[in-house]
Amino acid sequence: MTLTAVIMAGGKGERFWPKSRTNLPKQFLNISGNKSMIQQTISRLEKLIPLVQIFIVTNELYAELIHIQVPDLPIDNIIIEPIGRNTAPCVGLASIIIEEKYPDSTMIVLPSDHIIENEDGFVHILKTAIEVSAEGNNLVTLGIEPTYAETGYGYIESSKIVRELNRLEVHKVQKFVEKPDLRTAESYVEQGNYYWNSGIFVWRNKVIQNYIKLLMPEMHQLLEEMKLSFSMENRNTIIKKLFPLMPDQSIDYGIMEKVDNIYVIPCLLGWDDVGSWTALERINTKDDNGNVIIGNTLNVDTKGCIIESNGKLIATLGIEDLIIVDTEDVTLICSKDKAQEVKTLLKELKVQNLEKYL
Repeated sequence: MTLTAVIMAGGKGERFWPKSRTNLPKQFLNISGNKSMIQQTISRLEKLIPLVQIFIVTNELYAELIHIQVPDLPIDNIIIEPIGRNTAPCVGLASIIIEEKYPDSTMIVLPSDHIIENEDGFVHILKTAIEVSAEGNNLVTLGIEPTYAETGYGYIESSKIVRELNRLEVHKVQKFVEKPDLRTAESYVEQGNYYWNSGIFVWRNKVIQNYIKLLMPEMHQLLEEMKLSFSMENRNTIIKKLFPLMPDQSIDYGIMEKVDNIYVIPCLLGWDDVGSWTALERINTKDDNGNVIIGNTLNVDTKGCIIESNGKLIATLGIEDLIIVDTEDVTLICSKDKAQEVKTLLKELKVQNLEKYL
């Protein structure tokens, strides 16, 4: 069995502004450790898959960044989307390109910007997911065991019937659930059979292609047209022409929510998607006052804050539950309960013709 991986790396990381910018988004930053998030993702995968079988889907703006940060990745393994079209077209495009080189492969699909502390456990879970995907037409996803009632994630409801494989539980998926309100999220945690949707999937390439043909026929037709044209014209030219015609749809909505044989493997891996600034509280040590402090700061009577200095001194006095992030040209100050709404500021920058700060 040939294993391949598809890393989705086209996002802008807008909720991590102002450190994450259009020309240098979150996945290319060193958020935790001495490697960027995409470099960490590749390092984890290389414990299971050789680099030559790892593909990255991104946009034209970030292709050079990938080449710089992952110089040994074959240039043909960088798949460039001319326009953002969500995860279903991303997966579909990657599947037909991988099919050319590895027609019978099993594909791991995952985001580029997650933190996973237990990398050996992650590899063990992937191996188990690969086994489950080899049985019939199964699709497999990794569900993160919730440690608190998070409203910023989608959830997966699983059946309570458990199969054990390689010392891991494997559950049948009942349904995918959108981001809940706090009360609903609390009930999910209490029930015990709901997991955070990690956005990590495992399936055989032929199987996902068959589901695309069955459930997303218009996208399937475009992919077939691309495949026929690849042998006659430049690949990127064809993608630029046809990819913008793809539906703007997630793989969850387009496929996963509509088929029966989906399985979830619960995970407790020290996982975080670093979706907003409050993630720093989960991946960094707090001081005695509950603050996460990075860089040059002076803090008096300061509690529960996230403060990151770009070099100049940030001095605080008598504040609580704030996020303060200083970069070369922007300083962000917001309350922690507004961390998920940082994108509102980016919209306002566009309204006020301040795009240079995006």
